[in-house]
Amino acid sequence: MAYLDPISPSLTIFKNPQLTRFQIAISPPNPLLLSRPGIQNLRMSMNKRSVVIASSTTAASEKQKKRYPGESKGFVEEMRFVAMKLHTKEQAKEGEKETKSPEERPVSLWEPTVDGYLRFLVDTKLVYDTLEEEATSPTYAEFKNTGLERSEKLAIDLEWFKEQGYEIPKPTALGKTYSQYLKDLAEKDPQAFICHFYNIYFAHSAGGRMIGRKVAERILEGRELEFYKWDGELSQLLQNVREKLNKVAEEWTREEKNHCLEETDKSFKYSGEILRLILS
Repeated sequence: MAYLDPISPSLTIFKNPQLTRFQIAISPPNPLLLSRPGIQNLRMSMNKRSVVIASSTTAASEKQKKRYPGESKGFVEEMRFVAMKLHTKEQAKEGEKETKSPEERPVSLWEPTVDGYLRFLVDTKLVYDTLEEEATSPTYAEFKNTGLERSEKLAIDLEWFKEQGYEIPKPTALGKTYSQYLKDLAEKDPQAFICHFYNIYFAHSAGGRMIGRKVAERILEGRELEFYKWDGELSQLLQNVREKLNKVAEEWTREEKNHCLEETDKSFKYSGEILRLILS
């Protein structure tokens, strides 16, 4: 006759020899076994492998960090590093580009003309008009009224040329194309737009000022245009914008930052084409 009373769970393993053998099989290993040389070597080998894997992972991580020079100082430094690489040796000590175009030669070798300079100023004003108009949108509110704005200054300079009897030209196709490109980026690709914003304003505050001074000596009897004057300390204005750019970029992914850096070449291309007008 079958035994109808249920077996207490606490007694099950003692009443079933198979369960007893199973429990023995999964019991903690005998400490004495671990003292055997084979076991010790296995443990040491596994520990050593873990150290190697950890070291390799750390090294790979460090190597990846080295791919972005200037990253530790903020994203603006990353943009500056990439931009300087696109200069020639004559333009900057960090430059790596070979001199090919006339505007890439030392400014002392330039042969500017007043008409060409006017075309440059008119197209440049159109570019700044676009940048400053886009800065009024909520997306780029951080970059409104930074003190670096150039549009009004250029308007004063063009009026002065007009008073001297020069005819002010219409914007060229180069200026119109760049202006439209910036508008498209501002709407659809903010990271790329910021790349142009940075390179245009910061380049003008450095190399742009030097070019303006040299050109003025050659064709304007040394007159300093308003385009090259700022209200306030320029170094502080630049630092304020630098901090704003770094803050905005903190919200970007690494991929978005890289996308911004990759736009630098186009920024140089468009700006270089307009700069070349000085020699036309």
